[in-house]
Amino acid sequence: MARVFASLGRLVLAWVLAVAVLLIGAKLTGYADRQFYYPDHVVYGTPADQGLRYDDVWFESSDGTRLHGWFVYAVGPATATVIHVHGNAQNMTAHFSFVDWLPRRGFHVFAFDYRGYGASDGHPDRAGVHRDVAAALGAIRRWPHATPDRMVALGQSLGASVLLTVLAHERGHGIRAVVADSAFFSHSAIVADHLGRFGIPARWRSPLARWLISDEYSPGPVVARLAPVPVVFFHGTRDRIIPCEHSRRLYEHAAEPRQLWLAQGCDHTEAILEPAWQNRIVQFFLLALDSAERPEASTMVSGARTER
Repeated sequence: MARVFASLGRLVLAWVLAVAVLLIGAKLTGYADRQFYYPDHVVYGTPADQGLRYDDVWFESSDGTRLHGWFVYAVGPATATVIHVHGNAQNMTAHFSFVDWLPRRGFHVFAFDYRGYGASDGHPDRAGVHRDVAAALGAIRRWPHATPDRMVALGQSLGASVLLTVLAHERGHGIRAVVADSAFFSHSAIVADHLGRFGIPARWRSPLARWLISDEYSPGPVVARLAPVPVVFFHGTRDRIIPCEHSRRLYEHAAEPRQLWLAQGCDHTEAILEPAWQNRIVQFFLLALDSAERPEASTMVSGARTER
């Protein structure tokens, strides 16, 4: 029996040492930071494939990195301009399928790639990606065909979290309403989620995650600063990449006006492909734009929590 316990002890010790080596290696190599970015340079399609008119837009980030985007024109008269801040993997040519319905609903769409994605120059990192989103907000305000007084934003996954963080810090961004689809609360919270897959006990995950990666550029600590811009936190309840608890936490930390929409049974960013949710997003944007121009018009842009 003593030999059995000794063998078990050696196995536990070996597991602890293996995890320690893994974590220390991740800390020293910056793996926890780099794992957030999975760009490619494949062209998966263009708006022209769907009969949509668009222009290529080239602009520079604050450090001079050259970035690429599309300005996709609304079909018919334009109601507003939507800035789309896409998710992590691939590039905007793949992610445009999440918002290709907006031009036919009367919205111009400005989509763009972060550094290192698609045709944009450079290599992605946290500081650079946040600079790129801030630069995109400035570029669209200067674009001659945009609607600078009627701009809204839609971020997804990584893009939603970056968008929230940038808007919390930027002044004069001109955004009238925000939909954050499947955002994460903080970088350390995402790393803690992944540590659970290694069998690390729950009580150790958050401290280890905060040691591995800082929460600089995370939306959770600053999301309350978005007020008075109306924001919707939108998340599928069966999200296997970013659990919907992240949006719940963001909603709890945000200030009014805010809403939480939970799409029952939906996986990561898939709810936005459903016409019913698309209709709700359009209604939210239109109401927020109307309220920004006539504050007495409606108070329905805040306070709602929806599960369906």
